[in-house]
Amino acid sequence: MTTAQDAPRRGPKPNPRTRDNLVRAGLAGFHERGFNATGIKEIVDAASVPKGSFYNHFDGKEAFAAEVVDLYFGRGLADMSALLNDASLPPMDRLRAYFERRTESFVAAGFKGGCLMGNLSLEIADHSPAIRERLAAHFRTWAGLFETCIAEAQASGAIATTTPPAVLAAFLLNSWEGALLRMRVEKSDAPLKDFARVVFGSLLV
Repeated sequence: MTTAQDAPRRGPKPNPRTRDNLVRAGLAGFHERGFNATGIKEIVDAASVPKGSFYNHFDGKEAFAAEVVDLYFGRGLADMSALLNDASLPPMDRLRAYFERRTESFVAAGFKGGCLMGNLSLEIADHSPAIRERLAAHFRTWAGLFETCIAEAQASGAIATTTPPAVLAAFLLNSWEGALLRMRVEKSDAPLKDFARVVFGSLLV
């Protein structure tokens, strides 16, 4: 017996290009205004598609937001992985370069937006298991790249601390996300510079 839930979705066949346009529009909207302040109408208007197209591609706003998170993290993952896994550079140089580049990008953006993953963590992670799980998975991947660099630095003697690399990597990411929040409030790169000063002057030595 076929139930309403099992029945195929009515309407035109989903267009991958329309889906991609919607996700990109959602990313821009969520990053600029936040999840709750960005309605579906704003998203479909920005993507220049009828409102019905949204529900032809997504079961709802939370499922849509999970894909926005994937797009956001995926956009930067290749470059981040290439830098943090670059064996031609010492591991500590890779880490410094990563945070220096990110700091430069936030300065160029006028300290606006911050990290979308951090923003969504504050705004809706308590209320959406699906989005929380997606965020947690990407944060683990991100911390894992830091962990690899830190483990290599410990093995080479560049870092003397014996604190487990996974613990240091998690602390690094948590501190960075906190510094980004302070950056947005103060409209200054001072919190990011303080982060780097403590991390590379006291923690990872």
